[in-house]
Amino acid sequence: PALDDQTDASSSDGAVTNALLGLGPALEPREVVKVNNASVTEMKHACDDALKRFLSRPVLFNQIHTHTDVRLGLGWASVFVAGGTGLYGWNADFEKSKPLVWAGLILYLLLTILQALYAYFIEGDIVFVGKRKTFDKRIMTERITLTSTTKPSSPSSPPAYTLALTYVRSASGGKSLLGRGRASTERGYNTFFDSQGVMDQEGFERWVGALVEGVMVGKGE
Repeated sequence: PALDDQTDASSSDGAVTNALLGLGPALEPREVVKVNNASVTEMKHACDDALKRFLSRPVLFNQIHTHTDVRLGLGWASVFVAGGTGLYGWNADFEKSKPLVWAGLILYLLLTILQALYAYFIEGDIVFVGKRKTFDKRIMTERITLTSTTKPSSPSSPPAYTLALTYVRSASGGKSLLGRGRASTERGYNTFFDSQGVMDQEGFERWVGALVEGVMVGKGE
């Protein structure tokens, strides 16, 4: 089953009830999101951004930026190495500077490669990681991870936005697993963008909210 509860039913039901609060569309005024609807890349980026805005609201989840922080850290490290190496090579004697310049160049290449490998193999298609704490007789931690991809168009269907979600509920600092689930779904981009490229943000949020809610109550895959 998609949601494997390993605690008593009353505790699980209470936790799920608390978890579902706030999954409706945002009520505050929004800025209009308009993209070139001939560009699948622009529509995907708009959907990714809308998803993050929706799920990172204070009533929902605290977004975890670990992947972004790691990539930025590696990127800035490579910039400083390149800048320091170039500055040293400019001011020092050419022959004397060669060993350190070569070392700086190798370190720069390693950091750049490491950043690319991290983005491809570890971060992958992840667009949102969120966590929050709820209380029902004890403190519980809920964590969700969402990945997104684009399903190419076919003769019978337009390109589609595909979401996959995993959900974990635990207690005792992650030592006690209370529940977990996963689900995936997709919708054509034409569901969320009109002919002018304006995004139906409310409709998109209802769709995402239904996916998250379904996993939390055990209706995922």
